[in-house]
Amino acid sequence: MKTYIAYCGLNCETCEARIATMHNDDALREKVAKLWSELNGVEITPEMINCTGCRIDGVKTPYCESLCPIRQCAMERKVSTCGTCAEVRTCEKAGMILGNNEEARQNLGVERGKII
Repeated sequence: MKTYIAYCGLNCETCEARIATMHNDDALREKVAKLWSELNGVEITPEMINCTGCRIDGVKTPYCESLCPIRQCAMERKVSTCGTCAEVRTCEKAGMILGNNEEARQNLGVERGKII
């Protein structure tokens, strides 16, 4: 499995927060902060848009670092990704992503018909 696949199956390599971090792109940080603020109904500042990737050592966005229930669960269970967890097909947390994201399911090798 690729190193930049998050616990939930999302591809961190395509995440604009990671791209902004890797290229030290303040304009992209501002764009992402504005979009994420609008989508989530909370204030997200450009300074919060720093992330090296979900499963990679280094800086994370505040959400990814300590608020993402999927990441927290996977780390507690000590699984490499949700795809290796025996409960992935019935997990409400993983279902938030896997229930409607074909690419994430493919990245984890989880079939659509078996997700809650």
